[in-house]
Amino acid sequence: MVFNGIHALVTGGGTGIGLGIARALAAEGAEVTITGRRLEVLEEIAGKGLHPLQMDVTDEAGTVAAIKAAVAARGPIQICVANAGIAEGRALHKTDTEFWRRIMATNLDGAMVTIRESLASMRQAEWGRVIAVSSIAGLRGLKGASAYTASKHGLIGLIRGLSEDYAGSAITFNALCPGYVDTDIVARNVTAISERAGVSTEDALGLMVNENKHRRLIAVDEVAQAALWLCHPNSASVNGQAIEIFGGQT
Repeated sequence: MVFNGIHALVTGGGTGIGLGIARALAAEGAEVTITGRRLEVLEEIAGKGLHPLQMDVTDEAGTVAAIKAAVAARGPIQICVANAGIAEGRALHKTDTEFWRRIMATNLDGAMVTIRESLASMRQAEWGRVIAVSSIAGLRGLKGASAYTASKHGLIGLIRGLSEDYAGSAITFNALCPGYVDTDIVARNVTAISERAGVSTEDALGLMVNENKHRRLIAVDEVAQAALWLCHPNSASVNGQAIEIFGGQT
């Protein structure tokens, strides 16, 4: 039980990649606070080291208060997984400021506040692991999704900057950059692409699958195991990295 007694925080921990990472950490002994906007979803999966906490990362004051409550309940946060995000595509000429800000408020601003507040615990404990769930879109352009692409590039920039700030300490910062993962987000995007492009759902799914180098969807557990590795005490020299989970090279 590598993480026995360690308190981890996973945002967007009720579904998909976040849930996979949370379960992997709990299986290794961590007490994991899972956050999300829908408390009922979190409560359905609570137990066995998973502790639900309603939190909307776009609400700064609410996020600050929620993280303080998590620390009061389970002790200092020593693993922070900033996973909460939204994946929506829109051509730039159809992108208004409201849409742009909504993407940034969740994917970048929300991650910044989550990491900032979690760092208080790590600085006190003098040990920590911060993982941001970015995307392969954080390393290259994603057609038809310039706002999403920019937010995920920004997230990697945040991680790289922090890794320099804390270089030489026992706190590391890394980003995971998966391609298309077998989650509900992909299922929703299949419908959206099918309607927008006027193609069948099978063809819409194929468009995403073929973007991954190995021509298949990535399993959630593949991402979760990468996160587990980055959190391990023996990964202390892995810092400031954007780990591609893509079935090949970008």
